[in-house]
Amino acid sequence: MSFKLYATLFFLCTLFAKQILANVEKTIFLGPPAIHVPHEHPNLEDLYLQHLTPLRWSLPTELTATFPTGDAPKGTASWFLLSDLKEGQRYEVRICWAATQPTKFWLDTYTLNAVFDTPDLISSLATFSESRQPLPEDLEDITPRMDALSNDKPLEIQPDSSILFLQVYAAADYVSTNKSLMEHVPFVVVDIILDPFILNVFPRSLIPTAGYLVVLAVFAWFVSGFIFKFLDNLARSKQQVPVDGRDAHIAPQKEIEETRKDI
Repeated sequence: MSFKLYATLFFLCTLFAKQILANVEKTIFLGPPAIHVPHEHPNLEDLYLQHLTPLRWSLPTELTATFPTGDAPKGTASWFLLSDLKEGQRYEVRICWAATQPTKFWLDTYTLNAVFDTPDLISSLATFSESRQPLPEDLEDITPRMDALSNDKPLEIQPDSSILFLQVYAAADYVSTNKSLMEHVPFVVVDIILDPFILNVFPRSLIPTAGYLVVLAVFAWFVSGFIFKFLDNLARSKQQVPVDGRDAHIAPQKEIEETRKDI
């Protein structure tokens, strides 16, 4: 293969590289045992929580953030539902946000029993759920109901499903001379990602990156062989030039010495 072809392949590989200017916070957990989820109301749908599943693994949304206080050192809590998990499988939940919105995040996952048995957690969940309830005049237009405040499809939970609650705290982490920004923290635009681990070792989202690195490694292996041969040939050619030069320089000196002896 010619050098131009190698250069073209390298250029095509770099087209897949992207610059990312964002922050990431994450938590890793194992899927809990499946539990029976009743469909009779009231049920999980009545909480109006946005949700993620291994098939619907990305959720672009906006979170409420506040400055830390003595009563709320981590800011404001938001709640989400993780469903259709597999017992014992490792998962990672990541939250990504722009570096232009300085915010601190804390992520925790809880089983349903842990939330309902802990007063602080159930109180926080109830407060958040109440803020997402639809207005009374909109109740007749709701079918079924999990994501009425988002553009997602309705939640469909199997009767026996592995489920976790995800609690996300968001605290504003900036100082500004803009009085309005200090008094009213804007919503933080985030992407929440549920990422299963392949064989409980390798995050599924890294498979494209791994493939990209393999392509680069194979490409680098071929290019390194070409470069080595090129440098080796160059070194050999440089070694030959001084020898010929010295021979050409020595020949006249010998003739001069022989001439002196004759004289």
